Amino acid sequence: MTKLMSGKNVVVMGVANDRSIAWGVAKSLHTAGANLIFTYRKERSYRKLCDLFSKFEIKPLHILRCDVSDDESIKNTFVEIKQIAGSIHGLVHSIAYAEKDDLQGEYFDTSRPGYLLAHSISSYSLIAVAREAQKIMTHGGSIVTQSYIGAERFVENYNVMGPAKAALEANVRYLADNLGKYNIRVNAVSSGPIRTLLAKGTAGMNGLLRTRAEKAPLRRNVDQNEVGDATLFLLSSLSRGITGEVLHVDAGYHIR
Repeated sequence: MTKLMSGKNVVVMGVANDRSIAWGVAKSLHTAGANLIFTYRKERSYRKLCDLFSKFEIKPLHILRCDVSDDESIKNTFVEIKQIAGSIHGLVHSIAYAEKDDLQGEYFDTSRPGYLLAHSISSYSLIAVAREAQKIMTHGGSIVTQSYIGAERFVENYNVMGPAKAALEANVRYLADNLGKYNIRVNAVSSGPIRTLLAKGTAGMNGLLRTRAEKAPLRRNVDQNEVGDATLFLLSSLSRGITGEVLHVDAGYHIR
């Protein structure tokens, strides 16, 4: 792969472990020559990140703590990023969370606190992060978030995350319009099912993967590396005319 991102500073938010979609993106960006800045929320995530850096021989530009449920934490994180890097050229938002109880059972039993939590972490955080990132994207740039087909149609056992991802995709369109005047593009990648940390809490994951592989035009599932490369494309100059888009990377399942 050519060094598409050589000299570009990119913030990656949401790496939980080596199965994370965000980690697939980070590997693609590293191969493309990007300077990577990582954020984490909990101390155990920091330790896992350090282990991954050692294993894959990746030297990050910096690692910072950021709690996306706290606007002040987000603001302070990007102030620190500015001090370290001066400006950034890209941002990867790969953050989602819902309580396990709200990912199973009847959807109408979703609690109000559970609904608000899922939307706050999985959807509103993109708005809050974009607001601060814009301030240090002084030469324009690209923001890419991660979605799922549950935003478009019913997916069993996805429950509260479906509406949260639908709101996330709407945020992409509205932010794309708002930030276009700053030459900042905003897009989403809607991937097929991947065994992430959140997916582990989703009942029937094995059956879902099997069904998707049978029905997808390519007759298989996708992996984090394919999602990583597609995200790299949206972060790079190759996609400079694309914004407000949701790119499906699901072996074609979404057309069925």
